[in-house]
Amino acid sequence: MSYLNIVEVESGVASLAAAFPTTTDLVPLPEPSAEGRACNALRIGTHRLEPKNAVVLTGGLHAREWGSCEILVNLAADLLHAHAGGTGLAYGGTHFTAAQVRTVLEELDVVVFPLVNPDGRHHSQNVDPNWRRNRNPAMSGGNPAAIGVDVNRNFDFLFDFETAFHPLAPVRVSNDPADPNQVYQGPEPFSEPETRNVRWLVQHFDRTRWYVDVHSYTQTMLYVWGDDDSQSDDPTRNFRNHAFDGRRGLKDDLLYAEYLPKVDADDSAVLAEQFCRALGGVRGKVYTPKPAFDLYPTCGTSDDYTYARHIVEEGGERILAFTVEWGTEFQPLWPEMQKIVLDVDAGLVQFCLTALGAD
Repeated sequence: MSYLNIVEVESGVASLAAAFPTTTDLVPLPEPSAEGRACNALRIGTHRLEPKNAVVLTGGLHAREWGSCEILVNLAADLLHAHAGGTGLAYGGTHFTAAQVRTVLEELDVVVFPLVNPDGRHHSQNVDPNWRRNRNPAMSGGNPAAIGVDVNRNFDFLFDFETAFHPLAPVRVSNDPADPNQVYQGPEPFSEPETRNVRWLVQHFDRTRWYVDVHSYTQTMLYVWGDDDSQSDDPTRNFRNHAFDGRRGLKDDLLYAEYLPKVDADDSAVLAEQFCRALGGVRGKVYTPKPAFDLYPTCGTSDDYTYARHIVEEGGERILAFTVEWGTEFQPLWPEMQKIVLDVDAGLVQFCLTALGAD
């Protein structure tokens, strides 16, 4: 075997939906990509009359991070086959019982969207392995190097970074379509069908309580915030307060720190720690749970946007949001990637159990 191409990812999702009709729903996303490709997600869980809380898992936002799709397709297959067979799951030294698998499928909707950016993945696998963005040519001016938007900078969170951040903050974003680091944010929030599809999915599953975006690399499990250090003492220091514009994004300074209620900080830390613990049990790999800002300052990311929704939208439900950064390179040799798939899937199963309070 080797990495899946985009047709194989989509056929894998569709095949699982066809093979397990009583525990899945195929979820067509509303918008095709810039190159006209349709996308699908998969809801995994037993059907019942009363609504269930959901965890939404996305992958493939960055084209060159090939293994994210495999991680999520394999997770879906593992959960469905184990549930149907009444068996547990074993990932190296980390084990889950049949009862734990049943708990995940009966008490939770696991929504898997493995390939958010199919155009970018196709280009990365066939033309330029280092390609990160989507393939929207609208802002390129005919320059091939300026095609595309960084999907994970196009969400609506501190999008006006030149105003929001300190001039010296090393924020990883750009308003230049030809930026060599491929972190062009796009002309406006949600300008891209890929980000609008993710937004739609979270809105469609209106009992979403947890969100995990799967990326590479650095062997970390990140939680909000990404724009600055977090603090739980001063709620006036928040991303909506323009009095703090121009102060965000500097490490260990006294100018600013983003407000995060202590209960959310504590819950996020526990979920990230349990993910890393289960992952480490597979074959001893050490992943570090930490706030996203500890990696580097960002804005317009899926996790910060998803968590911030309940603050911005009146009456919205809180969604704890995370980013997995698997491995130590974008495209490991396939034998190593197969091991990483098992690592991360063990962490994600444990994440679901911890979210349910079912450890």
